[in-house]
Formats: sequence, C-alpha cells, structure tokens
Amino acid sequence: MRRRDFIKAIAGSAVGWPLAARAQQAAMPVIGFLGVTDPSSLPERLVSFRRGLNEEGFIEGKNLSIEYRWAGGHYDRFAELAADLVHHQVAVIAAPGPPAIAIAAKSATTTVPIVFAVAQDPVTLGLVVSLSRPGGNATGINMGLQSYVVKAVTSQGIDDAFAAFGRERPDAIFVASDAFFARRRVQLAILAAKYGIPATYSSRDYPEVGGLMSYGTNLNEGYRQAGIYTGQILKGAKASALPVLQLSTFELVINLQTAKSLGIIVPPTLLARTDEVIE
Repeated sequence: MRRRDFIKAIAGSAVGWPLAARAQQAAMPVIGFLGVTDPSSLPERLVSFRRGLNEEGFIEGKNLSIEYRWAGGHYDRFAELAADLVHHQVAVIAAPGPPAIAIAAKSATTTVPIVFAVAQDPVTLGLVVSLSRPGGNATGINMGLQSYVVKAVTSQGIDDAFAAFGRERPDAIFVASDAFFARRRVQLAILAAKYGIPATYSSRDYPEVGGLMSYGTNLNEGYRQAGIYTGQILKGAKASALPVLQLSTFELVINLQTAKSLGIIVPPTLLARTDEVIE
C-alpha cells in the first residue's frame, strides 16, 4: 500500500469512530417518566423505580435514558406532559402515582406502552380490560387499596376540614392516598394532633413526620415493580400480555410518641405485629 493510501485509510477510520459512537448512543432506549410533583418529593420512590430497572439490566445514563416530566402537583398538566413524551417518541411511559396520571398517558397514546401503579381498580378506571389479560397498551401494579376522595384541594381546604372535624368530633379519620395530601403530610399530622383526632394514613411517610399510624402497601415496592415492568417491555415484552401485579405485602407503622400525646394506649398484641414502631 502506498503511503498516501495508508494515510487516507487511517483518516477514513478516524472519521468513522465518532459516527459509530453517535449511532450507538442513538440506539440507547429512551423511556418517559411522568411525575406528580418534583424529584425532591419522596425521592425514595424514584430510587425504587430505578432499582427495578437495574434488576432488568438497565442503568440510567449507561444503557438507558429517561425523559422526566414533572407536573409540580398540578393535575391539569398531566395531559400536556404525556403528549410531550409521546411527541418525543419514548419507548415506554412510566406513570406511577394517582389514577389521573395514568389516565392522561392512556389518553395520549394507544401505541406507546404504559406502566402504571395505582391504588384503585385499574379495570374500573378503564386502564385495562382485565387484570390477567390487560389488552391494549397499559399494564402495571395495583396497590390493592380503595382510596376515598377528601374534598380538600388547597392548604386552606385542609384547615377548614379539620376545623369541621373539631366541631363534629369523629372518633378517627383516614387520609386517603393522594399526592396532594402527601405534600401536605406535615400539616395533616400537626392538625390531627391539634384537634386530638386519631388519624390513619396510607403510607409510612405520615407517621415518620408525626402522624399516628399507617397501614398500606409498600409504595417503594410498587415503584420498584414498575421499574421491572418497564425494563421487561424495553426487552420486548408486550404490555397487553403482562398481567397487572397486585402487591400483597402490607406494612403497619405506628408513631408511639404521637399515640402517647393523644392518650392512646397501643395494645401489646398490635405492637407485636407492627412492622416499625417510631419511638
């Protein structure tokens, strides 16, 4: 080979390297994640979701890219954000959280696979045809709980609700699973203590900040399973063929200090069955 041809061959290979690198980068799958509030709200949920992806062999930034869309607690933005992810042609949309976020994703596309994690019955919500054979483009995790609507959509609304509780003196209250209430969990715990009302919550986030107790599925586990399903879809599984998982692990958390301040004596038998007691 002549020297000039040899130099041209080297130059040609050098030009090909960045092109190959770009092609490899372009082949990296991209998924969309619809978030209710922002990354700083309940970050352990996001960690659990990534853990599920990791269990399926996908690591963000290494062989997977995630497009995050955060609604900042504004439910009316779900449709816009879901449509934006569809526009960016993501491979899967992960929409764990309140039903409204999964419904928005379902309304935005009939082709992009959707992985949800909802407490309500996904069949009743219209997300799937059945739990065992979802059909369509959505599947996910069902927390196995029925949440109840509390008519409070602002911080002032929560104050007003507790003022009414103070007049009506209920024996106890249950705060439903909802992203809005999760963001106001300190306010809820303080008001329940102020009015001396025993309150039960759906997740451990509440007793950790002074709420009396919580009983419900482990939400971190739900997000992990959502990550696993997202990874399986990336590897070729069809959402229509993946049965909706129903979480069967429940945890009971009691804040003993709050119980004492309310004058509640927790029976030893209940304490023995508690997954965690916060002293």
